[in-house]
Amino acid sequence: MHTLAILLIGFSVFSAFSIGVAHFRCENYKDQPFAQAMGIILLIVLASLQLAHFFWLQYGVDTLHNGHYQVLLFAVAPAFYLFSKPLLKAETGRMLPQLLHLLPVLVASFLPFKLALPLAFALGAGYLLWLAHSVYALRGQRSRFRLELAMLGVVFVTALLVMLLGLGLPSLPESTFFMLYASAIGFAFLLVNIALGIAPQLPTDVSEAARETYAVSTLNNVDCDAMLAEVEGLMQEHELFRNPNLDLPSLAEQIGLSSHQLSELLNTRLGKGFSRYVREFRVEAAEDMLLEEPSASVLSVGMSVGFTSQSNFYQAFREMTGMTPGQFRKINNRAYPE
Repeated sequence: MHTLAILLIGFSVFSAFSIGVAHFRCENYKDQPFAQAMGIILLIVLASLQLAHFFWLQYGVDTLHNGHYQVLLFAVAPAFYLFSKPLLKAETGRMLPQLLHLLPVLVASFLPFKLALPLAFALGAGYLLWLAHSVYALRGQRSRFRLELAMLGVVFVTALLVMLLGLGLPSLPESTFFMLYASAIGFAFLLVNIALGIAPQLPTDVSEAARETYAVSTLNNVDCDAMLAEVEGLMQEHELFRNPNLDLPSLAEQIGLSSHQLSELLNTRLGKGFSRYVREFRVEAAEDMLLEEPSASVLSVGMSVGFTSQSNFYQAFREMTGMTPGQFRKINNRAYPE
């Protein structure tokens, strides 16, 4: 168990760095800068906890029985809440009221260690109940996130077990508890990496789904079939997706709808958000170009179909096809070095 915990701690620290660099970029959180900031803070907190676990488990350095560790422990649940709430509720509220959730962190270092740990995990249990309720509210969108929700369910069960372990800490040896806690954090990082590998734009898609879940229908007086046909025409015949600046408001304006109406139209009729809808057109066009223009570089293909960077192109292409653009070319016997 000790070796597994050490391995998962190392994986957690490197994953926190890679996720922070590769995922928490501005283009992935255009409308949610607060969620982006709290996500980065959450990664820092979890990585710091894992480093404290590492030095304690591997070298016997007492990095746990102090106020710094307690502050980190109390910060996990509020940071996760402040990261996920804007996405799950499609909110862009003011920062200051939200930061009140961090108040327990301010008193964490003054609590006795034996009291601090159970209280921190009890606090986490409360936020866990909120998460369960919020995810349940999106059940109408489950067809769009079947696999992702299944992994989230595993994370939820893991977190629940950790909460129970934390509340039962007095009956467990400290070494056993912290090995299990460190392993649980590492396992959660593994699942997050898998989810982001399958759906790199998952936060954007979840936010769009939440926006439709909580919105009152705006399509009562709209000819949905005609509007959807017009959108399809603009995308297929006029290839608007090639415009890297294409966004929901500009497309909605072209067909005479509001942003909320177009978003609801795509979600209710096609079961996908605007971002995924556009990505699918871009990837399909890129597939054709990769085969029809073997001399074109992968980067030039991605930019010509509307992606703004090579990383975004690779992420979207892998999400839709399960392979990189270069692999797609080779598999179709049109090998060309990337």
